Amino acid sequence: METSGNTPTKEELLQENARLAAEVAYLKGELSTLKRMIFGQKRERFVPPDPEQMNLELGVEPSGAARKEIEQISYTRSKPQKQPTPHSRNPLPPHLPRKEIVIEPPEDIEGLKRIGEEVTEELEYKPGSLYVNRYIRPQYARENGDGILIGTLPDRPIEKGIPGPGLLSHVLISKYVDHLPLYRQRQQLKREGVEIAQSTITGWVQYCSELLEPLYRAQVEAVLRSSYIMADETPIRVLDKNKKGKSHTGYYWVYYAPLSRQAFFDYRDNRSREGPHDILGNYRGRLQSDGYTGYDNLAERKDITAFGCFAHARRRFEKSLESDPSRSQWMLEQIQQLYKVERIAREGQLSPQQRLELRQEESVPVLGQIKDWLHREMGKVLPRSQIGQAIGYMHSFWGRLERYASDGEVEIDNNLVENTIRPVALGRKNYLFAGSHNGAKRAATIYSLVSTAKLHQVEPFAYLRDILTRIANYPHKQIHELLPVNCKHPASE
Repeated sequence: METSGNTPTKEELLQENARLAAEVAYLKGELSTLKRMIFGQKRERFVPPDPEQMNLELGVEPSGAARKEIEQISYTRSKPQKQPTPHSRNPLPPHLPRKEIVIEPPEDIEGLKRIGEEVTEELEYKPGSLYVNRYIRPQYARENGDGILIGTLPDRPIEKGIPGPGLLSHVLISKYVDHLPLYRQRQQLKREGVEIAQSTITGWVQYCSELLEPLYRAQVEAVLRSSYIMADETPIRVLDKNKKGKSHTGYYWVYYAPLSRQAFFDYRDNRSREGPHDILGNYRGRLQSDGYTGYDNLAERKDITAFGCFAHARRRFEKSLESDPSRSQWMLEQIQQLYKVERIAREGQLSPQQRLELRQEESVPVLGQIKDWLHREMGKVLPRSQIGQAIGYMHSFWGRLERYASDGEVEIDNNLVENTIRPVALGRKNYLFAGSHNGAKRAATIYSLVSTAKLHQVEPFAYLRDILTRIANYPHKQIHELLPVNCKHPASE
């Protein structure tokens, strides 16, 4: 503060004090973020502080407003007898094969009458085994010498290749569901005495993804036919062949239809708005997303109704909790009330109309309080501080955020699509990157099918094995019958 040798006025001192207070709040937020990145947990659960627990009883009298009358109540009751709890555990699944091992007493049992038996079950494991299907087709000469009779081979995923549909499904599921890189799978096969070249097993994955491409396109069409879609994106590292040892950051854009529980992944080599615009160019309906600017032009279209995500808005206030606890705590408590309404609707299995009525009664008043609070606090915080950014984000997207309360089919957030993305986040911790842009696109095909299969409680391995057996010769116009949503056999064999 420059005073030109003069004593600063009271007004100047107040302005300087306000500026310094805002600067301190900003720096505290930055420090809180750094400490959280290094030492903190990434959980988002908010538990309001308990004033009773915060009282350290250091001899300081609580204020009159916080003082409570304490009434001591005593009574007598009989001590309940502790009942012994028998040892119990969940029974082993009945579909597992049983190997019976009969253990006779060591003594001579000849002439003794058997009066019963005691059964003990033990869950055991043996490594997955490889075996060879050897198709033998006898040849027969026709009596008139007109050609040879021979049986027809069944449909196989890779004609003249050595892998069967079960092995191919195992490779795909191990990589894209269990997140096991191909080189580790090769090591497992080698321990079984079978050595497969890296180029060969990579070729298997490529061929399967190309074989499943028509089914993937049918999955995309099925999602885009929905009247309500959630969208989100997540990064994936991709090797750059033009720069040795370097990687490029690509993105999986994920689209999820909550009403039909179907999803698909779309790989792009960047995060520009062309990704969602290419996919949703002809879409008409409701679109729910976070506040990323790539969705802004879509949200402005008259044929698309845009909805926001309260989970994204909430995270910003959770991050500002340490630097500005009073404002952040107030907002988190209001959002907690909104989610309580959603929990009541979910646990009560309310219909969309019933959920809409509940929101109108319980959530709309809370949303009104939040909106008024945002208008009051906007000018009181430093815009680049954590609390300022949190308030600014919620204020900017308030129209999209509050809109869910007027539609009983729409969720309060897009956490469902984030759950669909989670396997990608787990996978990149194991295989770290995709080998190429084409490899990332192939992965999008597999991710789309297995993620939708899991959403419908369809066992992914059994599903892929069945599809790979039939898809090569399946009628193209009926390919949608092979989608996970139409699968009739959810359990694995």
